[in-house]
Amino acid sequence: MRRLGTCLATLAGLLLTAAGETFSGGCLFDELYTSCGYSQAEDDDFNWEQVNTLTKPTSDPWMPSGSFMLVNTSGRPEGQRAHLYLPQLKENDTHCIDFHYFVSSKSNSAPGFLNVYVKVNNGPLGNPIWNISGDPTRTWNRAELAISTFWPNFYQVIFEVVTSGHQGYLAIDEVKVLGHPCTRTPHFLRIQNVEVNAGQFATFQCSAIGRTVAGDRLWLQGIDVRDAPLKEIKVTSSRRFIASFNVVNTTKQDAGKYRCMIRTEGGVGISNYAELVVKEPPVPIAPPQLASVGATYLWIQLNANSINGDGPIVAREVEYCTASGSWNDRQPVDSTSYKIGHLDPDTEYEISVLLTRPGEGGTGSPGPALRTRTKCADPMRGPRKLEVVEVKSRQITIRWEPFGYNVTRCHSYNLTVHYCYQVAGQEQVREEISWDTDNSHPQHTITNLSPYTNVSVKLILMNPEGRKESQELIVQTDEDLPGAVPTESIQGSTFEEKIFLQWREPTQTYGVITLYEITYKAVSSFDPEIDLSNQSGRVSKLGNETHFLFFGLYPGTTYSFTIRASTAKGFGPPATNQFTTKISGYIHKPVYSQLIATI
Repeated sequence: MRRLGTCLATLAGLLLTAAGETFSGGCLFDELYTSCGYSQAEDDDFNWEQVNTLTKPTSDPWMPSGSFMLVNTSGRPEGQRAHLYLPQLKENDTHCIDFHYFVSSKSNSAPGFLNVYVKVNNGPLGNPIWNISGDPTRTWNRAELAISTFWPNFYQVIFEVVTSGHQGYLAIDEVKVLGHPCTRTPHFLRIQNVEVNAGQFATFQCSAIGRTVAGDRLWLQGIDVRDAPLKEIKVTSSRRFIASFNVVNTTKQDAGKYRCMIRTEGGVGISNYAELVVKEPPVPIAPPQLASVGATYLWIQLNANSINGDGPIVAREVEYCTASGSWNDRQPVDSTSYKIGHLDPDTEYEISVLLTRPGEGGTGSPGPALRTRTKCADPMRGPRKLEVVEVKSRQITIRWEPFGYNVTRCHSYNLTVHYCYQVAGQEQVREEISWDTDNSHPQHTITNLSPYTNVSVKLILMNPEGRKESQELIVQTDEDLPGAVPTESIQGSTFEEKIFLQWREPTQTYGVITLYEITYKAVSSFDPEIDLSNQSGRVSKLGNETHFLFFGLYPGTTYSFTIRASTAKGFGPPATNQFTTKISGYIHKPVYSQLIATI
């Protein structure tokens, strides 16, 4: 027959209730369990029973004998719960809670589950620290709880049975608080709170007094948060080891209370609860503000007083990149404003502020971006290698070295073709926009020019901030057909049988006059009987000769003279004038004819 179980050992001053009262020994389960400070839960499905088979014998062979607390699962559906509370305790020194448990079943099936909870400071129930599946052994077994919850915190042990739907008994007895460490289960030392930034690993170091062997299970148990597995064990002496646990990739949802757990063959050890504080790295709510802008710099106000996340702010950085994303940089900032220098002109940038709080991973994501553009800068230089690729009489085509943004320093620019030349003694100045700037062989054709004229050409590169010119190029247009000899310049000095003809070169020579062609013919005579058919011909004169003496003409006869000037390109249009030879006196026709024949 099993002896009567002891509610609490006589350990005056070791264990206190939350109100500070001392428990004395001698409280047995054959007395009322309430006199030992035990209580039943009010929110469970049914209660534990206090049983004493010595005063009330039973013939049920599956029920243990003695005095104990019992749950009879017979007739109860699956999933019902019964909770038995020990008194609230404070630990001032090392101790061990020791208890015995018993499981039996009429059908040899598990009647239910026996769980043990340790609730701290009237907090949530949390997860079980110890349990058995309820396999029926029909023997009393012993387990111990090495609870390391330190003053001024208090805790409460709760025994729970969850029914399985099968008939049977689950019982506990001899719940004792011993004034020495557990013999088979290590005791944890106090663990410390851990603070990390979101996304980092939170490492808990759990030092324990005692030994751990293969088969022991160690884990980090969270209250309303996820558990963490063991990372590593480091044995520091024959009676001490350190277990490390990592809560990986932490988020705000992982913040809360955690305690170290070890499950051994003899029982379970638990540490105090430590707080995991997860800080969210700070992120500015608003984008930075633009203070001033230049071609190669941007002045900004960080505008980072309002944040999402946690402080304190220990560092500030400005991150900026081109809007195309092809280049970026990050610079530390020690004031509320910052000048970003060495930027490219006329380039759009995205600028964000990053804030950092203490600890690894304390830098938050970039805040909202300011999108802005630098000004254009004065062009680096004018166009280079200006050359002529084609010359005609009235147009020229020029080409130059292609240039890009590194020369223009602005994406918006004009390339102007500036040229001037002389026309009739008047200087003509013209400008044209060239649109052929993106070609690998850019060129421009200037039209409507005068032939055989010197044209001064230069290119002017302009953007909103300035202009640069190329070197000047002098080009002479090609020759063309000359203009007409001025009709009024064709003068004739007439005699009876001669005409001295002279003229001026065309007003518009359009080249070098190489030749004059003069054709003449008799068109009428005062003597109607004279045959004029043989009075015609053609004469050529060099370009530097502008006169000619025609002789052997008929007196009193009108002659038509047509003059054309020629350059290397050919003859220009003709100019015509008429002159009449003089008559000095009457000559008998035969004599006159004989004179002409002689000539």
